[in-house]
Amino acid sequence: MVLEKKYTFAIALITSLFFFWGFIHNLDPILIPHLRNAFSLTHFQASLVDSAVFIAYFLLAIPAGYIMKRFGYKTGITVGLLVFALGCFLFVPAANKINYYYFLGALFVVSCGLAILETAANPYITVLGDPAKATQRLNFAQSFNGLAAFIAPIVGGRFILTEEPKSAEEIAALSEQARNAYIQAETAAVKGPYLVLGLILLLVTVFFIFTKLPEIKEEEEGSSSRGVFGSLRHKNVSWAVVAQFFYIGAQVCILSFLVMYATEVSGVAPTQASYYAGVAGLAFMLGRFIGTFFMRYIAPLKLLLIYALISICLTLYVIYGEGIGTLYAMIGIAFFMSIMFPTIFAVGVEGIGADTKSASSLIIMSIVGGAALPPVLGLVSDWTGSFQLAYYVVFICFVVVALFAWNNRNVSTPDLGSKK
Repeated sequence: MVLEKKYTFAIALITSLFFFWGFIHNLDPILIPHLRNAFSLTHFQASLVDSAVFIAYFLLAIPAGYIMKRFGYKTGITVGLLVFALGCFLFVPAANKINYYYFLGALFVVSCGLAILETAANPYITVLGDPAKATQRLNFAQSFNGLAAFIAPIVGGRFILTEEPKSAEEIAALSEQARNAYIQAETAAVKGPYLVLGLILLLVTVFFIFTKLPEIKEEEEGSSSRGVFGSLRHKNVSWAVVAQFFYIGAQVCILSFLVMYATEVSGVAPTQASYYAGVAGLAFMLGRFIGTFFMRYIAPLKLLLIYALISICLTLYVIYGEGIGTLYAMIGIAFFMSIMFPTIFAVGVEGIGADTKSASSLIIMSIVGGAALPPVLGLVSDWTGSFQLAYYVVFICFVVVALFAWNNRNVSTPDLGSKK
């Protein structure tokens, strides 16, 4: 109890970061259909938004780990915030250039900042306080990521989405001058939200710079000489890397494509679809809070297995169901997948001492699943002509998460906050 009180302010401050990166990630479901409409993109081309976002995690996670090892958690967080803000500001020239690839570049820079930020913040909050409550603490912090998942689509839908977007055929029928004017108007709508967010991030960065945060020193166990990949010798780390790859792929496919799924499969208007995305974000947030509560009574890995199996069943309904019910199934999946990232992460870094920062880098690096798997879903959709059948990609992802929970059920770890 004394330990928790000692770190209360630091935990609260770090928790606020989870909201910010949750907000930017959950603008993507709005940005994807908006840019798809503006530039007349295929499903595969639109999925490159997610690829630009999540490839950064693969490239930056290990450098972020080195930053933390050399300079500490606080420096990692500060650098991450600055790069995050820079990426937001780059949306202004991207909109002015009327070029899809400029947007991808701005998203990549944003995600470089997020990769550094998440590599620092996720393990930092697990080591701030009682080790037995690490999973609960991370799930609670990630709940504010869920709050952002609820708010961002509604805000984005209000300020970014067009009331009555033109179809690809209507855009093609315009004169070159009219077409350019239409695309310019569509892309200009993106500037405001990202510019405001960038300014807020600069203020938060200043606040972090002048706030004293505790620097946690993990116990040295002679493992630092093994390098960043040495942490893979721990079974929980290697399994977590694989599971996180597939989980993030599933999360991105569900949340990023929800607006497109609602309009193309369920027949919902784009502006209304953004509210369904907000409801999915709300379900995601509630799932985090409720899951954190359940972990007081159910072992985290057992709860993870139950949630993964339910998600598998709901995904089958998304694939074979009809009407608005399939959209409700998507929202249900958002609820049940909510605890997956923090639980996989916390189990992955549990009890590995000096390897914690290296393991964090590898698990964050595996978020590249969010770059690799959405394009696969897009390609399957384009090839088969069925957006629903493409969700077999998501089905496979949840099967892997279930296997992670099952195969690690006997791993010797502390209680992690459950009372079993």
